[in-house]
Amino acid sequence: MRHPDRSRILLGVMHEGQLDVTVDLVEGLVKEQFPEWSALPIRAVRSHGTVNALFRIGDALVARLPVLPGDTATMQQELEDEAEAARRLHAMSPYPTPEPVAIGAPGPGYPQPWAVQTWVDGTIAYDADVAGSTAYAEDLARFVLALRAAPTAGRVFQGTWRGGVLTSQDEYVADGLERSRGIIDVDGLAQLWADLRTTPRTEPDVWTHRDLMPGNLLVADGRLAGVIDVGTFAVSDPAMDLQPAWNLLDATARTAFRTALGSDDAEWRRGMGWSFAQAIGCLWYYVETNPMMSRTAHHTLTALLTAS
Repeated sequence: MRHPDRSRILLGVMHEGQLDVTVDLVEGLVKEQFPEWSALPIRAVRSHGTVNALFRIGDALVARLPVLPGDTATMQQELEDEAEAARRLHAMSPYPTPEPVAIGAPGPGYPQPWAVQTWVDGTIAYDADVAGSTAYAEDLARFVLALRAAPTAGRVFQGTWRGGVLTSQDEYVADGLERSRGIIDVDGLAQLWADLRTTPRTEPDVWTHRDLMPGNLLVADGRLAGVIDVGTFAVSDPAMDLQPAWNLLDATARTAFRTALGSDDAEWRRGMGWSFAQAIGCLWYYVETNPMMSRTAHHTLTALLTAS
């Protein structure tokens, strides 16, 4: 990925070719395609996400409009797959997760399909003081264990994104390390990746959320109130869902999380590897366009260096 230039940064754009999505545009799409919601207020949602613009539709719904252009048929299939994943996750989760409501069509000012889901209340973990909470860590473990316990019916991980074997990320990690010079201890991280990348695995694939970032974890009264952004839900390496250990939790809560999960050394180190691979790409790419994502990546990588 090429780093956006400053003229695009000033426009609040994170990616080359990003679509401009506004409240007025969403109001028009809703009025045309879902007139039953046309009287409901539409308001933009502050989000640290990177692939969708979010807009509340009244109090109970949220529209998710992809900001990167793509082939219409491909995106339609992706949204249908995401809706199926959302239904499956909702049936497994002991905590609230979004439910699919509708898929919108391309319309004036917006060239591709989009989705509507139920809104899940809560404060994102970025904005809540839960890093040191062993209770919150145990809630997260309960969520992860519930997914792991669900039958996979023989499914196995497919694709090239994170979730298969760590060595599949070598090229991506090498690029991220090179682009991160001057931002973090690249030499130390290179040695850490060399140590983590071949960590063995014997466990079968299980159901995993695969993107347990603080922005996708909700908090109410200090406890887990819900998990959102379900587009990456799939079967994969169980260690994929250890991310919060390093992107959110402090050392004490991290230990509580591991104890509740029962993770052995190999699973734990693979979790470190998957967290590393996710963070090293975000660190440099979002340093100016999405500072929260970049800071979270820096926090994650620093925690991994310390933990190793």
